Amino acid sequence: MRLALLLFKYFPHGGLQRNFRRITELCLAHGHEVDVFTLAWEGWDPSHPALRIERVEVGGWRNHVRYRRFAEALEPRLRQGGYDRIVGFNKLPGLDVYYNADPCLMHRAMHRGWLYRRSARFKQLAAFEQAVFAANTRNHILLLSPAEQPLFQHWYNTRPDRFRPMPPYVSPDRFAPADYPERRRRMRQDLGLADDQRLLLMVGSDYRRKGVDRAVRALAALPDAKRQRSQLYVLGKGQPGPIRRLASRLGLAEQVHLLQGRDDVPDFLFAADLLLHVAYQENTGTAIVEAIAAGLPALVTGNCGYAAHVSAAECGQVIAEPFRQETLDRALSEMLDSKQRDAWRANALAYAAETELGNRAEHAVRVIEGPKYGEVAE
Repeated sequence: MRLALLLFKYFPHGGLQRNFRRITELCLAHGHEVDVFTLAWEGWDPSHPALRIERVEVGGWRNHVRYRRFAEALEPRLRQGGYDRIVGFNKLPGLDVYYNADPCLMHRAMHRGWLYRRSARFKQLAAFEQAVFAANTRNHILLLSPAEQPLFQHWYNTRPDRFRPMPPYVSPDRFAPADYPERRRRMRQDLGLADDQRLLLMVGSDYRRKGVDRAVRALAALPDAKRQRSQLYVLGKGQPGPIRRLASRLGLAEQVHLLQGRDDVPDFLFAADLLLHVAYQENTGTAIVEAIAAGLPALVTGNCGYAAHVSAAECGQVIAEPFRQETLDRALSEMLDSKQRDAWRANALAYAAETELGNRAEHAVRVIEGPKYGEVAE
């Protein structure tokens, strides 16, 4: 098959980007020709005779303007390109398969002020969402978060048989290895952490959306003894300035570490004592299931699509919506020295062993290779 894969931006360490890469590699392994169209590409330099990556040059200072021009530039090329399938990893018109990594924009917009809904940015992104989910659109939707399906159906009357549920994806290197104790000891030693110190971990790009400020405030609210022996490490791309200023104002400048993207995320998962994933908005939260695979207890907000796995695994706590900072503060304090820590770890490992956490790309490629929506399989 000849495939066109569309992605606004590729960069290392992003959850969507990691899944895009795995799906691309699997398509190539199955013998397909793959053309990737993107606005920006950073960090992966693949060399494969069946893979072509094209950075589409468009003008515009604002992202939504560039996204619109990207779609306009691609429309005639995709129509004339003879592609068997057009697969989008962002909301765009004309897709045969959409990888649904983003939450329902319309649902969230209705909980914001009317001025936001009159903005050019909202109108453009809403038009893209309409193009993907409209009742008369004929495509498959790879659904990462089951909680989002009724929202899309409410706003767009999307047929339920267009949604194809995907299992979480966890890279094999995130699962707790046989030498877990040694890797934990070595990483903590490298970080200068004593045995009685607590390593709080956040993993994910976009500090603002992931709620890093919430985690910093919860750290500041700990009783003195707990606060003094706790360190927060944040792995992922983001704007460090606001978080550093907040940490400094709260007296935590030496305890909040913003490390940007890292290649040694597994060792941090093994070295940590608690994962924090307290996002303002999160369709899934890959870091949550990665923590479960690593045997790391988790404290997460209920708006994360994968928060349900923490509840099912009984490996931490889920902060119910609507979010209250004092609830997070109290939960963090309780979890840090809880006698349930060993039980949470054992429960996480047992859940990871019995739950399908590694085959999302295989599921996605089966849909891509299958009949188009509405066609009958041969």
